[in-house]
Amino acid sequence: MSQDLTQWIAEVRTLQRQLADTRRERDQAHNSAANWRRLYENEARQRRQEAEQYQAQIADLIQRLEEQKLAQAEAQTLAEGLEQAGSMSSLQGQLTALVQRCQQLNQSLHSERQAHDHTRQTLIAALGDTFDMIKLEPSPAVRPTSALSTAALP
Repeated sequence: MSQDLTQWIAEVRTLQRQLADTRRERDQAHNSAANWRRLYENEARQRRQEAEQYQAQIADLIQRLEEQKLAQAEAQTLAEGLEQAGSMSSLQGQLTALVQRCQQLNQSLHSERQAHDHTRQTLIAALGDTFDMIKLEPSPAVRPTSALSTAALP
């Protein structure tokens, strides 16, 4: 029986070693999986950041392209306007006409302001004269009280 017991103890020790080895392998597998998971997450994070940067660059390029298209359209409109305006002499003639029109409008504005000032002064003087006349004339509503009482009697 002691041999059976020794054999059982040896077998238990062998199984304990195998169990310890299996646990070690399991821990190594868990560590390896955790390491791979960490590496995968880092790689995924970097790819997301790169994707966001590329999207920002694409949006910036699209905006620049649209601005360039607008600038080209404005340049085209300006070129067409210059072609329609004709030569420099016609532009100078138009500028001269516009300057004359501006001077006429300024002169009209100045005349209108003077007329307004004159009208205002005339109306203020007339109003002042009216007040002076009202002050000088006795009011018909104001009568002596004795005249009222005697007029009321028959």
